[in-house]
Amino acid sequence: MKKTLALAALSLLVAGCSTTNQKGTVSDKGEIEREWAEEGVTKNFVFARGIGAADQTLENKTQRMATSRNASIVNAQYNMLSFIKGVNLEGGITVEKAIETDSVLATKIDSVIKGAQVVRSEWTADDGCVVVLRLSKKALKDAGLKIAD
Repeated sequence: MKKTLALAALSLLVAGCSTTNQKGTVSDKGEIEREWAEEGVTKNFVFARGIGAADQTLENKTQRMATSRNASIVNAQYNMLSFIKGVNLEGGITVEKAIETDSVLATKIDSVIKGAQVVRSEWTADDGCVVVLRLSKKALKDAGLKIAD
């Protein structure tokens, strides 16, 4: 199970994502789906998915679900940041390069990502959690990122 979650999380580091599958990312049996339709960027939003494992030593189901959701949100924020760092800005540089020289920009981006909206939370049979975050492109623009088209 740990290996499966690690592989799924690693695959998400490449780009942010969102599901177009109306059914979701967790099957009726409580397992993470083997295939997800990815859609990292739309006209108005950037999406990222995160996966969090539950601490199986916790006896309380609510605690397991809460901690796995918190972990999945942090993982989704990390995945979103990884994606955003690769975005090209006007002037031909990446966000990552801009952050290296502008600590205020780094703080603004961190704040904007932490404010991303959780649009979906799903729990697995073992109380793990998968979340999808959504961040408006307008929020990025307001933070000072002039994203090239």
